Amino acid sequence: MRVMVMDGQGGGIGKALVEVLHDKCSQIEIVAVGTNATATANMMKGGTVLGATGENAVVFNSKKVDAIVGPIGIVMANAMLGEITPKMAEAVSSSDARLYLIPMNRCHANVIGIENKKLSEYIVEAVERIMEEA
Repeated sequence: MRVMVMDGQGGGIGKALVEVLHDKCSQIEIVAVGTNATATANMMKGGTVLGATGENAVVFNSKKVDAIVGPIGIVMANAMLGEITPKMAEAVSSSDARLYLIPMNRCHANVIGIENKKLSEYIVEAVERIMEEA
């Protein structure tokens, strides 16, 4: 199974996802895709050797993975202070890959009905669901 971990800004959420995926799912190939070089570099510190940056990397890799995981803003144009371009959001949301979205209240949308959990709990839950699919 090939999983794309996508993040922007400083890549902190993506790095945490890569670390947990790397620890719990050694058979999964992880591709870290950042909206900027800092996010990609930080995610790669989490334990993956594959990384790419920018709009084209998102569009290209969205077509070549089995699953995409990241903060919910990755499917919203102009989220993450404008780092998510409309092309990025379209590529992720149109992908045939299974999406695992971490709810965040910092983006301009509030997801109703989501439990108020710590970020680390959402990350573990996302990895557990990915493992069920692998």
